[in-house]
Amino acid sequence: MIRVLWLQPACTWHQKQKKAQCRLDFLYFISKKYHLMIGSKYEIKDILEMEMKILEALNYYLVVFHPYRALSQLLQDAGLNDIAMTHASWGIVNDTYKMDLILIHPPHLIALACIYIASVIKDKDTTVWFEELRVDMNVVKNISMEILDFYDNYKTLPDERINANLSKLALKP
Repeated sequence: MIRVLWLQPACTWHQKQKKAQCRLDFLYFISKKYHLMIGSKYEIKDILEMEMKILEALNYYLVVFHPYRALSQLLQDAGLNDIAMTHASWGIVNDTYKMDLILIHPPHLIALACIYIASVIKDKDTTVWFEELRVDMNVVKNISMEILDFYDNYKTLPDERINANLSKLALKP
């Protein structure tokens, strides 16, 4: 049986394993940590099994292209490479890593959506530049809406609740 709650520890295990030769005590620590957080009982073999399911779902293709290069090139092309625009759009790109956009859309479209959002926030007129690009603005706007939906959902978590949960985690052995 596939449990969605096992995805996080399996991905953490896989990421740690690829960065350096991971030790089993790290995997044991992760399994205990997530057992306390989600309240479900599972073993190390369950995490390893879930890792294999994740890899199979990705067809063992682990190459992901990041939107940073496209972002800097597009900002320069648009003449929007001032500090405020760069920081705003770069921050939005950073936030997209909390979503699955990078697995679904090409990096240049994610970069364009981030520039689109940042230009609205910073009150920059980019209409002519976007028209010259001849990209499908419906796709860019859909990606932008996904990002804004993420911000809207993220905003609904009150800071007090987050801080209370973090302090609970700090008190656990």
